[in-house]
Amino acid sequence: MNEVRINTVCDDALGDLDATALAKRLASGEVTATELVAAAIKRAKKANPKLNAIITDTFDLALEQAKKTRMGKLAGIPTFIKDNVDVFGVPTLQGTRALPRRPAKKDQAFVKQFKSLGIISLGKTALPEFGLPPTTESLLHGVTANPWNVAYSTGGSSGGSAAMVASGVVPIAHGNDGGGSIRIPAACCGLVGLKPTRYRLISAPEFKRLPINVVFEGVVTRTVRDTALFMAEAEKYYTNPRLSSLGLVTHPGKRRLRIATITNAIGDIVVEDEVIDAVQSTAKLCEQLGHHIDEIPIPFTDQMGDDFILYYSFLFFMLHRFGKILLSRDFDSSQLEPLTLGISKWFLTHIFSFPFATMRLRKAIKVTESIFQKYDVILCPVLASKTVKNGTLLDPELPFDVAFERIRQYAPFTALQNITGEPAISLPLGMSQDGLPIGVQFAAPMGHDRVLLELSFEIEHAKPWPHFPIINKSNHSQNIVDVIKN
Repeated sequence: MNEVRINTVCDDALGDLDATALAKRLASGEVTATELVAAAIKRAKKANPKLNAIITDTFDLALEQAKKTRMGKLAGIPTFIKDNVDVFGVPTLQGTRALPRRPAKKDQAFVKQFKSLGIISLGKTALPEFGLPPTTESLLHGVTANPWNVAYSTGGSSGGSAAMVASGVVPIAHGNDGGGSIRIPAACCGLVGLKPTRYRLISAPEFKRLPINVVFEGVVTRTVRDTALFMAEAEKYYTNPRLSSLGLVTHPGKRRLRIATITNAIGDIVVEDEVIDAVQSTAKLCEQLGHHIDEIPIPFTDQMGDDFILYYSFLFFMLHRFGKILLSRDFDSSQLEPLTLGISKWFLTHIFSFPFATMRLRKAIKVTESIFQKYDVILCPVLASKTVKNGTLLDPELPFDVAFERIRQYAPFTALQNITGEPAISLPLGMSQDGLPIGVQFAAPMGHDRVLLELSFEIEHAKPWPHFPIINKSNHSQNIVDVIKN
């Protein structure tokens, strides 16, 4: 069977443009918000049967909203919102069968910031149960397919949003990142994914009550300028007084940077050659651009890796045992997936180590701060391998120990910045031999999001990446032709 790639680009109001270009067309009157939303809905209806990325559509409401005048440079641009934040009038299912399908009574704090941009949501996108595994598969909704090859994972947990952007349905979509959940789907689907500095964007009050707030809001896009525009527009609603304002970043920085490159992982985790090649070729490109490159070993120990795992198992445990308090009085823990139950049980066997692990993790920023005394940026992989085939990590028939170990081996890099709160960005700078995107990650000190965006602008100009899955109709199945036809 031929591989199937999903690319919805056609000669409609959206064309092959990013959000920045579409915003300019809107401002000039060349196109209306209604035309953009209608085009995105048409593309979504064609692509979603093969991608399975939409949990709840709000197409009719989006068309009504498109008729209203909005302020902001992104006003009128169609988007999607990940289904683990509350949107008024729309159910929030968190990727689990354990929650009732009940409309939310109000917008979550970040959703208010997101809506303030005038951006128009077409609905809620898929995620794995509670958004914690690094692949978008669930017993509630099934498997969300990667537009670059539908047999492969979109990554997780913002995989539904990534699929909608990578396939061309919308140019920008909401994601959030608790351990790599923006950066991992960006890497798997050939997108740009920025995890901002902690509290640069509004965070839900419940996350602030965690021992360490590891959850960050953001977006996935196809271009650096779209991510930069989103961040600038979001600041108009809320600017953290403790952080320097980003403003609108529009070009590379002039300062040459000191970049530390990491290609190894902790313990017994093996990084695939294609991933190492992507990091090393990116380092070489940075060097050609005048930046200083040094290769260093991974900065944290096996102990810190174990502490990461224990902390994230605590989150599963809390949702499992206290879901009725934290989420809904109708929460039904008997409907939870085997992986969630297994990790919750695993946490109990290690519970007495949790306070010590948390104390050590709070000191993790001292490790990265020591590196940033010498370097401006850290370059490393996003994942230890290219994206995996669907079912590799979350097959319901897979024994817990096997699934747990596969996840540990697959995603050892991204959680560090969730613990420290420092910004990190995934850029699609590699491609596997079988045509799947490979992302690399740049990280910077706390508050230095601008450095990452300026560097990303420079790299994007020097080494442009394809914005959509590359389609050669003669080599692929008729399914693809059906999806991409106007």
